[in-house]
Amino acid sequence: MVFRRRTPLTLPQKLRALVLPPGGWSRALSYLRLRLTRISDQPHRVARGIACGVFVGCTPLFGLHLPLAAALAWAFRGNVVAALIGTAAGNPVTIPILAVLSLDLGRAILGDGLSLPFGEIMTAFGQAGDEITRNIKAIFTPAVAHWDKLAEFGQAVFLPYLIGSIGPALLAAILAYWLSLPMIEAFHSLRARQRAARLARRDTPASGTKED
Repeated sequence: MVFRRRTPLTLPQKLRALVLPPGGWSRALSYLRLRLTRISDQPHRVARGIACGVFVGCTPLFGLHLPLAAALAWAFRGNVVAALIGTAAGNPVTIPILAVLSLDLGRAILGDGLSLPFGEIMTAFGQAGDEITRNIKAIFTPAVAHWDKLAEFGQAVFLPYLIGSIGPALLAAILAYWLSLPMIEAFHSLRARQRAARLARRDTPASGTKED
């Protein structure tokens, strides 16, 4: 293929890329900041979009973060592009913390005090994904679909994770809104002053010239 890498990544390199972006986290964060500051929309709409994206990014609805963030931003009249960027709150660094915290909190709410390590949580999600894939294939093949493991996964892992994630996700969304709003307003004010300064320089006659 035209866009295939000449030298395929090794397994350790692939695992490292999941945790550490190729250019490093500072470069990745700078890129996200640049994208956010270039959104031409009202600051409160941009901040509201970020909050929606952060909220969805903290939930276990993996694979649906982008469409759900866009829908939530549309419903709350936030900026959709900012919401898509805000889903980056759910990343390989934060997901382990959010997963363990949310699942423990959800199980406490549901009356089940058992705790699972992060590795077992992700293994359960992987097995559930494989089960869904096999059941979809079974629709078109003679194979028999089995849903018992998915039902067990939903009750033991997904449901408490989802319930437990609402509190941390809401808190993170509120913090994201109140932290991003003043920064976006400050950037817009700076950009407006720079634009006014450029217009003033353009309208000012060059030194040494005389007006008629």
